[in-house]
Amino acid sequence: MGKYFGTDGFRGEANVDLTVEHAYKVGRYLGYYFGKDKKDGEKARVVIGKDTRRSSYMFEYSLVAGLTASGADVYLMHVTPTPSVSYIVRADEFDCGIMISASHNPFYDNGIKIINKHGAKMDAAVEEEIERYIDGEIPEIPLATRENIGRTTDYSMGRNRYIGYLMTVPTRAFKNLKVGLDCANGASSTVAKAVFDALGAKTYVINNEPDGTNINTNCGSTHIEHLQKYVVENSLDAGFAYDGDADRCLAVDEKGNLVDGDAILYICGKYLRDKGRLNNNTVVTTVMSNLGLYKAFDAEGISYEKTAVGDKYVYENMMENGHILGGEQSGHIIFSKNARTGDGVLTSLKVMEVMIENKSSLSELTRELKIFPQLLVNVRVSSKDAVMNDEDVLAATNKVEEQLGDNGRILLRQSGTEPLIRVMVEAETDEICKECVDSVVKVIKDKGYEQL
Repeated sequence: MGKYFGTDGFRGEANVDLTVEHAYKVGRYLGYYFGKDKKDGEKARVVIGKDTRRSSYMFEYSLVAGLTASGADVYLMHVTPTPSVSYIVRADEFDCGIMISASHNPFYDNGIKIINKHGAKMDAAVEEEIERYIDGEIPEIPLATRENIGRTTDYSMGRNRYIGYLMTVPTRAFKNLKVGLDCANGASSTVAKAVFDALGAKTYVINNEPDGTNINTNCGSTHIEHLQKYVVENSLDAGFAYDGDADRCLAVDEKGNLVDGDAILYICGKYLRDKGRLNNNTVVTTVMSNLGLYKAFDAEGISYEKTAVGDKYVYENMMENGHILGGEQSGHIIFSKNARTGDGVLTSLKVMEVMIENKSSLSELTRELKIFPQLLVNVRVSSKDAVMNDEDVLAATNKVEEQLGDNGRILLRQSGTEPLIRVMVEAETDEICKECVDSVVKVIKDKGYEQL
């Protein structure tokens, strides 16, 4: 991870950690970088999308100013999911795409995600150059003048093309199925209902009225309990909850039970295997996936690989090894035949396809998957690196690992986007999870690392 760019872009509180000056400089460097090798008269082309946060408009204008000042032409998709920007970058051959979003974070945070011409996360080397420019380590780059100054074009048609593409993905219509959607008052509000309606579902939607400050607030994939209640109360066949920028999806079965990213990987992995379409008979996961998922894959004879946390790393593994399905417990699921990043709405369509093709309910599809109890505690700390290298913290972690043996596991890691140390334990009971997590957290706090 760099100084500003983490596992999912440049993220922080708007105008505190991430300022308009930062955004302007990101735009300035990207406009220069992608324009410097263009032939005379040809300009770099950059497409921008944003979520519904109040600050997204501010950052959009700052990025546009920087890009056009460096000579790039900018195309605005306005409020739209992150995966739609990824799709349009590839489909319409842009030099790069930018998504303004802090994903599942509170409304007062924001972020800048840079997408390369292939629709994947931008190479770390380019992000490092941007950081050097922000910090003044690269000489000032030239300003475009006269006819070389870039211009801005409305490109809402890009979002509409993405909607049209999603409608072509399912193999069957959703007629007579009652589906609930929680749009998190975020970017999926411009897409999800239109897709499900067009496919014939009877669509029930909640949290679909963004006002700039209610994105992710007691709604969406980070507060799945509201959709769980809604599905049961309205006797729906399934429910899907997205996060702020709609690159992740969690599901709810007809009984109101959570179907998380691990369960979705199990459902779709098994389905693709049965259809003879699971390349290499392998699903890519991260180290955060539940032990129960691996035991279920073992029982089905399905292989798996583990990466660091972040759909960026999942995608890299998939591309290097030719795998077609991967994702995270949090709901970032990648179907590489269709997308280059996590796509919440696409994921919900894929789950619907399995339900319809197998003529099964969601609860039936997950019956053989036994998830281990899991406890994750986040500790806000003064120095993530210091904690991760502390001998006493590591000793406490190793002690828990030995105690659990083959009946559980512990994972100690630092957040890629916040000043947090995450302590996660899976074990046979909730009581064991709590005891093990508390033992490690106590050491972190006793050593004075906690930042209140």
